[in-house]
Formats: sequence, C-alpha cells, structure tokens
Amino acid sequence: MNVKLAMVGLLAVSAVVRLIASATLGLGNDEAYHALYAAHPAASYFDHPPMMAWVEMAGLALSGGSDDPWALRIGFIALFAGSTLLLARLTARQYGPTAGFLAALALNLTGYYGLAASMFALPDGPLLFFWLLTLDRMTLALTGPEEAQTRRWLEAGVAWGGALLSKYHAVFLPMGAAAFMLLDARGRRQLLRPGPYLAALIGLIAFSPVLYWNAGHDWASFRFQGNRAVGGLTPRPDLLAITLLAQAGYLFPWIWLPLIAGLVRAWRSWRSEPTGPERLWICVATLPLAAFTAVALFRPVLPHWGLIGLVSLFPLLGRRWADRLEHHPASTQRRLAVCTGLSLLLVSLAVTEYRTGWFQRGGSASGGGFRLANGLGLLDTRTDPTLDLYGWDQVADRIRRLGLVDEPGSFIFTRYWYQSAQLSHALGPGRPALCYNKDDPRGFAFWSRPEDWIGHDGVLVLVGPEPEAFVRYFGRWFTRVEPAADFEVERHGKPVRRIRLYHCIHQRTAFPFSLDKVEQLARPDAPAGRTVR
Repeated sequence: MNVKLAMVGLLAVSAVVRLIASATLGLGNDEAYHALYAAHPAASYFDHPPMMAWVEMAGLALSGGSDDPWALRIGFIALFAGSTLLLARLTARQYGPTAGFLAALALNLTGYYGLAASMFALPDGPLLFFWLLTLDRMTLALTGPEEAQTRRWLEAGVAWGGALLSKYHAVFLPMGAAAFMLLDARGRRQLLRPGPYLAALIGLIAFSPVLYWNAGHDWASFRFQGNRAVGGLTPRPDLLAITLLAQAGYLFPWIWLPLIAGLVRAWRSWRSEPTGPERLWICVATLPLAAFTAVALFRPVLPHWGLIGLVSLFPLLGRRWADRLEHHPASTQRRLAVCTGLSLLLVSLAVTEYRTGWFQRGGSASGGGFRLANGLGLLDTRTDPTLDLYGWDQVADRIRRLGLVDEPGSFIFTRYWYQSAQLSHALGPGRPALCYNKDDPRGFAFWSRPEDWIGHDGVLVLVGPEPEAFVRYFGRWFTRVEPAADFEVERHGKPVRRIRLYHCIHQRTAFPFSLDKVEQLARPDAPAGRTVR
C-alpha cells in the first residue's frame, strides 16, 4: 500500500464529504448557540472557553462575512484535517506509516469525531486537535532524546494551553502525564527536571483569559460545569449501562470495543509489554474515561464526555489493524471497506433525511384529504435527529412578514436557549434574540442586561406543545400580549413543529434570572412600573 497516496486520498475525500455536508445541513441546536459566541467576542463564555469562538471567527472572516453554515464550520473541518495528520504522525513514529494511516482512518470512521466534531461547530473539534498536539509533544518530551526534552516540554505547554482554551477536559492531560511519571521509572526522572513545570506554567498563562472572565462573573462557568458532574449518593447501574452503550454508539462498536479491550490488555501486561509511549497513552486515556464512568454511575452524563480519553489509544488500534492487514490482507481490506462504506452511508442518509424527510412519519392536508407523504415512515418528530436542524428559516420568514420585529429595539424571546439561538441565526444580525428562563438562560444572561429591554416590544415564540400558561406567565412583564400567528413548520408536506407567535407590547420590568426576584414579581400585587436590577 502506498501510504502517502492513501493519506492524501483520505484527507481529500473526507474534506470534500464534510464540505458538501456542511453546505447542505442547517445548524444544530448547539451550533446555533455557539454561533452567538462569535457575535459576542469575550475573554471566555458561560459554557466553554473561547477557542471555539476564535475558530468560528476565522471561518467567517475567510468566507467574507457569510452567515451560511459552511462558513461557521470550515475552521472545524480544517482542524480535523490537522488532527488526522497529527494522529498519523504520532502513530507512525512508534509503529510505522501503515499503522499511522490506519489509526487516522479509524478516527475518521468514528461516529462522534469522524461525523460530528470533524465538521460541526463544537468545542470537541479544537479539543481533539490540541489534545493530540499535546500528546505528541509530551510523548517526545517523556520518551524522546534527552537533549531536546526541555524544548519539547515548552511546545507541550503551548499545546496544552490551546487544549485548555478549547474545553475544560484538557485538565486530564497533565494528570495523565503525572500518573505516567509516577508509574514509569524513566518518567520519574522527569519530575526532577524543569520541563514539566515550565509546560504547566505556560499552559496556565494561556488559560488566564478564562480565569479572568470567570473571576469577573462569580466563577459562573466553573460552577456550571462542576455542578454537571455532581450526582446523588445512590449508585445507578442502569445509568452506567446506558452511558457505556451510548459511548459504543458514538464511536461505533467495531472501534469502541477494540479500544476498550486494548486498554484492558495494556494494564494487565503493564510490567512486561507496553513501551514508554504506550504507557503514557494508557495513563492519559484512563483518567478521563474512569472519571466520567464513575460520574455516570450516579447521574446521567453526555456520552462524549469520556471519549476524549480513548483518542489516546488510537495509535494502539492502528498497530493492531496494521498487524491484521499484514497477516490477513484480504479480510482486513474487506472490513475496512465495509466500515468506510457505513460511515459514508450514514452521512448520505443524514443529508437525504434533512432535505426530504424520507424516514419521517406524518403528512399534511392536501387536496381536501390527508396525504401521507412518500417515505418509509420510520421516524417521528421525537426520534428524527435532523429535525433540530430544519425549518427555522420558515419561522423567521413568518416573523418578518408579520412585521413583528420592524420597530427599533424590538426583540424575540423563547423559554429555551437553543430555540432562541436558532431564531437568532435565522433572523440574522440586527434582530436581538433573548432567552427568558430564570433557571437556564446560558450565555443569554451575559450578552445583554435585562433592563436594556424595558420599554420595548417582544415576540414570544412557543415551539411545540407548550402550555398557554406560559403566555400568562410572560405577560406579567409586559403591558399586554396579543396572539400573532399559529402555524406548522413543514418539510415536504410533513409537520416538523408547531409554532405560536405572540406580540408582547411594552416590556414594563426587567426579566429577572434569579428565583427570589421571579417569585416577587410573579405575585398578583407586584407593582406595575417596578424595575428589577
């Protein structure tokens, strides 16, 4: 196999597939929300550090200011190409170019990294790149020639700083390195040298914008993310089982199972088999995987939280696939072809479903009778993952046609941060979108002051089967509320979501984001003209 030609082909084909998909699919809920990061430049953000916003800004600048989804995503596609090359180099240095290519191919064929973080505007794309860059530099610093170790540690510190600026999961990188240095004889010698400490200092200096932002906002981001990892005291084996199954689904079982099996084998043969680099990768992989598995025993967690640890094991998987290819070339090539075909098929099905709703059940009235749209009818509005991406432009068009946001200072708002984010992107710049939710407004609580909207008109958007009680609830903050529209967003004649619009005239008090103020304002005897600050 011509490895260089195969690598060029992998990079080219995967980039073309992702560019086509990125130009075809609408923004996901998280992406629409993350797009607001670029619209509100800051040292950091409520949910995540700022690297994701910087990647978005770079893509938008290169596109000439376009607000199309592909422009927001192109920086993430480029970063994943860099991640592919980094993993290939890291693996090839230890096991040869064939293993390097196969490790990179395996990463591209995973569900979460190959089909999501490689293209969508998510923090895991930058984290993956800087995680691999840090691992690459640490591997050379800990196991490479001694004369270049200090320089490698400085490079590792810069890379770790990039990882910290991408996602808080980066804290597991130095923890894994420290575990390796304690467990490995050669690694322990590094504890007496300045390199590791210089790397840590450089990384923390790079992370200082996040510390600065949090210090000025009551450590909101750290408290938010920390609380997400806190559960009850009663073990929940069912939650753990669901998390592990979901992790397997996110990476695909034919990749997740060999990675887990390889990790178990490596720990069992720690004294006899793993080399220095392998021991480092095992330690870096184990800590985040173990931490989030432990959390999953007590509370629900998102499946991808612990997956970044498994990325450190892809070099071992590349070696195993290379050995199998050498000894069983025909069967291995067939397996790789099937895995590649499945990934391409999933992308094709996602794009097709998004455009046509082929798998969605349902229909709409047409020609005096009920017409069931052509399709397989395997999914409904709760199980079709493409529906979150679809139809928000229809809502924005209806709002514009009704003239609800024509008045200067008028704004739209919903109860959920992701709905407000989708509408903000669909309406475009100059149409403010707010999230009126006292418990979970996310970054919307920081992007403007509540009192800025007193005296202005709002448009309440209720999505789906929200009860009318919310209209009365939000009416307490306005002079009056009038129904404006009630309609269905459709895709090829099939309903996607119900939308109700309400014109909320003259906001008289600021919407509070704290429970005590909400309860105070919600009293029937609350004074009409009072402003909450």
